[in-house]
Amino acid sequence: CLQPSVPPVPNYKLSMSIPEWLQAIQTYMKMLQYNHTGTQFFEIRKTRPLSGLMETAKEMTRESLPIKCLEAVILGIYLTNGQPSVERFPISFKTHFSGNYFHHVVLGIYYNGRYGSLGMSRRSDLMDKPLTYRTLSDLIFEFEDSYKKYLHSVKKVKIGLYVPHEPHSFQPIEWKQLVLNVSKMMRTEVRKELEKFARDMRMKILKPSSAHSPMKERSRGKSLSPRRRQASPQRRACRRDKS
Repeated sequence: CLQPSVPPVPNYKLSMSIPEWLQAIQTYMKMLQYNHTGTQFFEIRKTRPLSGLMETAKEMTRESLPIKCLEAVILGIYLTNGQPSVERFPISFKTHFSGNYFHHVVLGIYYNGRYGSLGMSRRSDLMDKPLTYRTLSDLIFEFEDSYKKYLHSVKKVKIGLYVPHEPHSFQPIEWKQLVLNVSKMMRTEVRKELEKFARDMRMKILKPSSAHSPMKERSRGKSLSPRRRQASPQRRACRRDKS
C-alpha cells in the first residue's frame, strides 16, 4: 500500500519576507492536518523546559502526524526560532458554549509593529491570523468576534510572555502572565489592560536579561513596573483559578 506523503519541513530563504515565511509555516501545519481522532499523538507538558518541548517539536516534524492546538503552538515556536525579530507568545482562550467550557491556545506573533498568530483549530478562523493587527487588543477582539460566529462566549483570555529564541533554554514557557476575565469586563477596559501589557512586553525587547526572569508573583492585569499599585483582591482571587 502507498505510504502517506510526508510534507517537507519549510526552510527559511533570504528572499522571503517574514509574512511569507509565517505563511509557509502555517501551510506546513495545515498539511499535517488537525487531529480529529480523539487520541493525542504527542505529550505536551506545559511545565517542561523549552529545550524538552523543542525535542517534541522535532519529533512532530519526523512523524508528520495530525496535531491539535497545543502541539501547533510548540511547533510554531520551533519553526520560528531562527528569526529573532519575530516575537512569539502564547494566547489562551476559555470559552463557554451550550453548558460546557472549552480551552484553546494559539501562538501570538509580534513583528515590525504588527500582531498576528499561528495555530491549529477545527475552525479556520480560530487559528492563524495575518500580521495586520496594529494592537494586541485588535487581534484578541478579532478572535472574540470569530468565536461569536460559533455562539461561543469568551470567558477568559490568558497572555504569556515572549518565548526566548534559545532552543536549549531550561526555562519553561510562561503561559499566563496576564489573565483577563473578559466576560466581566467592558471592551474599553480589556483594551486598556491589553495595551498596557503589550507596552511592557515591547519594552522588554530592550532589556533581554530581565525579559524572561520569573515574574509569577507580579500582579496580573497590571503593569509589570513595581512602582504601580498592587492588583485588587478580586483580580488576585481570579489568579488562583487554574482553569
